[in-house]
Amino acid sequence: MVDPSGNCLIAKSDKELFLIPGMANRHGLIAGATGTGKTVSLQVLAETFSAMGVPTFLADVKGDLSGIAKAGANPPKIAERVRDMKLTGYTPQACPVCFWDLYGKRGHPLRTTISEMGPLLLSRILNLNEVQSGVMSLLFRIADDNGLLLLDLKDLRKMLEYAGENRNAFTSEYGNLSPASIGTIQRGLLVLEEHGVEQFFGEPAVDLMDFIQTDSQGRGIVNILAADQLMQSPVLYSTFLLWLLSELFEQLPETGDPEKPKLVFFFDEAHLLFNEASKVLLEKIEQVVRLIRSKGVGVYFITQNPLDIADNVLGQLGNRIQHAIRAYTPKDLKAVKAASETFRANPAVNVEETITQLGVGEALVSFLDEKGVPSMVERAKVLPPQSQIGAITDDERKSIIERSPVFGAYEKTVDRESAFEILHKRLEDQRSGRQQQELEQKQMKEKQQEERARRSNRSAGGKILGDLAKYAGRTVTRQIGTTIGRQIVRGILGSLLRK
Repeated sequence: MVDPSGNCLIAKSDKELFLIPGMANRHGLIAGATGTGKTVSLQVLAETFSAMGVPTFLADVKGDLSGIAKAGANPPKIAERVRDMKLTGYTPQACPVCFWDLYGKRGHPLRTTISEMGPLLLSRILNLNEVQSGVMSLLFRIADDNGLLLLDLKDLRKMLEYAGENRNAFTSEYGNLSPASIGTIQRGLLVLEEHGVEQFFGEPAVDLMDFIQTDSQGRGIVNILAADQLMQSPVLYSTFLLWLLSELFEQLPETGDPEKPKLVFFFDEAHLLFNEASKVLLEKIEQVVRLIRSKGVGVYFITQNPLDIADNVLGQLGNRIQHAIRAYTPKDLKAVKAASETFRANPAVNVEETITQLGVGEALVSFLDEKGVPSMVERAKVLPPQSQIGAITDDERKSIIERSPVFGAYEKTVDRESAFEILHKRLEDQRSGRQQQELEQKQMKEKQQEERARRSNRSAGGKILGDLAKYAGRTVTRQIGTTIGRQIVRGILGSLLRK
């Protein structure tokens, strides 16, 4: 709910607690155990930003945030809470919504290209080690140097095949392309395909400006990413949201300190972003969170435990709604103590004790004041949402999708010439050339063998002829000698006889 001064009423104790629009891009945190009201607090914030004309982007990890698109029915519990909090001007109201889905089933398809995702984030999705990540970076370098567009997974697969067959030619210029690492990356891509991620990479890639839209009444569009299926691949989920943040950071111009944010980005299940993240990735996350507020983007992390978030990031989250933490284990007690120490102390509130006693919908709240200083923490009740709590029907979702301004812009894929087509022809030419060369070598070898055989036959034939000539000469001589001898004997005898 937005008051006449433009400030946003979020919660009430014995006083009203406002989120100041000019401080909303200083980031925030919604924390608390399961079932304590984090999702409702997120819904209330999204409604509030929409009412002030600020678009939002959030992931619906449980499938129940689509109710933002429908006015609430004002059930008895909500009506009772409105009376207890003495809220004036509360009316059920829907927000303008745009649904997105990486799988293209429950929202507009949301795609990016392999090149835009980059080697660092792709390595995280594929869970590559340092050596394998280095090979991935080399593949991107080779593609860039050769003017090869990496748009989808088939481009990357063909690039791996090409690099593998020509790795000796690339080693001197780019370094070693280990066949083992190439094989690991290829197997990782097969796993992605089995999870249906192949359609996420390609064109048309999403235009991030489609997230920063208002409706005809000036209300900010609530962009809802269907993430219930996506959460089955936690690394993909967190890496995708990080990619979105990175792209917003790179594409949006500097705005300084705007009167209100250009966009507010909610990062649910935030612990997944920091789990097993490499040092390089953590540095990138910290840099994006620290600098993106100058682009007019506020980032709000939602998690069960504040300790799930890296210290360098946690220290930048000025607006906080802390729901109950159930302290059953030493780790829980440590979380309670850590959470209590992050608030500006209030003599009237024992934070460490109160944080375990909060009821559903209650929270410890602290927002930044006009000077950017955290206000003293207050125990308060979060306002009830004006939209429906819980999911809308599939038919209602389909109707909203088909009436969306971006309907038809992303539903049909585009497959232009890229690395796959170019490298496929190049590899075919190489293989054809090698086959021709092998055939010519084989033919030459056969000719050489035939020539050697002919020379060998000629040599053998000459010897046989010579031997035959010698044999024939000896035979003729013997025959001649025998005939003459006989003739002489006959002549002598004959003359003797005649005498």
